[in-house]
Amino acid sequence: MIGRLHHLVIDCPDPELLAAFYSRLLGHPVTYRSPDFVVVAAAEDTSGLAFQRAPDHEPPDWPDPHRPQQMHLDVMVEDPEVADAAVRAIGARRLAAGDHVYADPAGHPFCLIRRPSWAAPLVDAAGRAAPRPAPRA
Repeated sequence: MIGRLHHLVIDCPDPELLAAFYSRLLGHPVTYRSPDFVVVAAAEDTSGLAFQRAPDHEPPDWPDPHRPQQMHLDVMVEDPEVADAAVRAIGARRLAAGDHVYADPAGHPFCLIRRPSWAAPLVDAAGRAAPRPAPRA
């Protein structure tokens, strides 16, 4: 091993706003903040997402090839249909690019993906299970 991931740093015009969005989306607290840099992580000693002020930030317009995505996150959920309303309620905007593709408040794309069978069930910070799909009749 040469190194270890410190943070994935995302440029945005308002680090506080975007950190609050991802804190609610992922259920992780803000672990560091300064006027131009805010971190959301599971704990103070773990890697996480960092949001860096970039006043001239131009968000991608996915799937427009003239302003393509620079990166996107896949966010694992139990049921993308149930999670749709929840992510919209905290500021996401659904994109027409495909199933469960959204933009965060700064315009970065992310996808909601159904939890694969190999992954542990999702729980929130209080240990409660995330909403699951209704059984099929």
